[in-house]
Amino acid sequence: MMRKIAGKVLEKQGWKVVGDYNGLKKSVTVFAPHTAHVDFYYGKLGFTSLGIKFKLLTKKEMFFFPMSYIMRALGAVPVRGVKGQNAIFQIVEMFEKADELHAVISPEGWITRRTKWNKGFLYMAQKAKVPIVVTTLDYEKKEMGVVKVIHDTSDFNAVIAQLSDIYKDVRGKNPDQFSLHVHE
Repeated sequence: MMRKIAGKVLEKQGWKVVGDYNGLKKSVTVFAPHTAHVDFYYGKLGFTSLGIKFKLLTKKEMFFFPMSYIMRALGAVPVRGVKGQNAIFQIVEMFEKADELHAVISPEGWITRRTKWNKGFLYMAQKAKVPIVVTTLDYEKKEMGVVKVIHDTSDFNAVIAQLSDIYKDVRGKNPDQFSLHVHE
């Protein structure tokens, strides 16, 4: 029911959801480009319409009263800098306890331009022994969805090369705030 409603809401707004998870039960899902707070809205609707069980990994700064109640109700989990917790181990533990879970994270980490992407998404996938599902949010095409599944997560540079190839032509809401990872 919620899946159909989410799909209809996106459709009414001119958006199309593409691809699917093909029965995949667990993944670290990268979601980019993330250039505006409204991306959360489209992401939530898009992932709901895909019919998967997911958690949106969100910076801890979004969890303040009363916003924390809303964020948790929407399926968000605070990560990065949570006192006494390592986000990687926190997410790995969530994977161990779940029969189905897709942890959604923006690899660039912020809605502002970043040339160095956080490697946390890769470490989460490696430690949890799950693939990386690559999803896009393209405002120019008005498409959101699954583009690729990366099973070999052993080499950061190889994963980044694949992500760069996928995201090079994807347009975020504020394209000037998105950058591909720049190698050191």
